[in-house]
Amino acid sequence: LVAESIASQAELDAARAEVYSIAARLESQRESVTVAERQVALGRQALDDTIIRAPFAGIVVAKNAQPGEMISPAAAGGGFTRTGIGTVVDMSSLEIEVDVNEAYINRVRPGQQVEATLDAYPDWPIPCHVIAIIPTADRQKATVQVRIGFDELDPRILPDMGVKVAFRGVSDEGGGAPRRAVALPRTAVRQDGGRDVVFVVRDGVAERRAVTLGQGASDSGEILLSAGVANGERVVVEGPTELADGMAVEEAS
Repeated sequence: LVAESIASQAELDAARAEVYSIAARLESQRESVTVAERQVALGRQALDDTIIRAPFAGIVVAKNAQPGEMISPAAAGGGFTRTGIGTVVDMSSLEIEVDVNEAYINRVRPGQQVEATLDAYPDWPIPCHVIAIIPTADRQKATVQVRIGFDELDPRILPDMGVKVAFRGVSDEGGGAPRRAVALPRTAVRQDGGRDVVFVVRDGVAERRAVTLGQGASDSGEILLSAGVANGERVVVEGPTELADGMAVEEAS
């Protein structure tokens, strides 16, 4: 129209200015859309942060934080900041950790059969096995830690329960024959740290041995042991109360 002198140059300049203005507003609105999308993403992330996810499936056994308390993944912010919300336990991975005297660790091997007895269920022997022997020793206690796994889990087994274990020897694991209980006079079984123990005589030296009591008693009133002592081993029946592991023993005539 300007070329044909129908429209003036001023009208052309005004039309071009309006086009540039509309293009600028369109680009500005596109940027506003991008900013809004990012704000939505931040809002979704903030909402997602309010959902507590456990690192594995399990059961919460302890609630460490209360509503309104500050929590943090690291110890920061003073004594009013919690570093954990709760304690989660994977009930399918329960195992036993025991400290074995390093003098007897040579008798323990991976895969060895173990019989565990919970303090809450003393008449329930639980078949277990040695998972691994931790390749380090405690210099203060002279012990080596052994990990023991359950052959089959049971709902009655709970975390942090008290338990006693008895390692089976090669003769106890035998070739499929049923294991027989060993009968001993009641005076042979002693209490040491809440555990049932006997003293086995080996080469004239008393050896402390943890045992597992069997169910019932023999006809002569003797006590039955389901684990800890094998047939044919010599056991101290009567001895002084101060008898300790490693003491020399002389058989009375």
